[in-house]
Amino acid sequence: MSYQSKTLVIAGALMAALSATAVAAQENEKCFGVSLAGQNDCAAGEGTTCAGTSKVDYQGNAWTLVPAGTCLTMELPTAADGSARAGSLEALERDLPAA
Repeated sequence: MSYQSKTLVIAGALMAALSATAVAAQENEKCFGVSLAGQNDCAAGEGTTCAGTSKVDYQGNAWTLVPAGTCLTMELPTAADGSARAGSLEALERDLPAA
């Protein structure tokens, strides 16, 4: 293997390592109202404890970590009453389980 080939291989490996680090370091944010029942990361509101305890799909007071900047633009199915759903950076009062 020539000197130039070795240099290219090392440079390629370095670039791959740097891009993997950049993906791993990507910022996440809490997004409320986007997880399916039992798939939230934490804070599932009153009557629940933490991760995986949300009771209904898109429960407004349960959050999931998502890539920063994507929470408010996620496409979600409409609610049963036909109103639009959207993620939120704060807890919501919609789609809460029956008490």
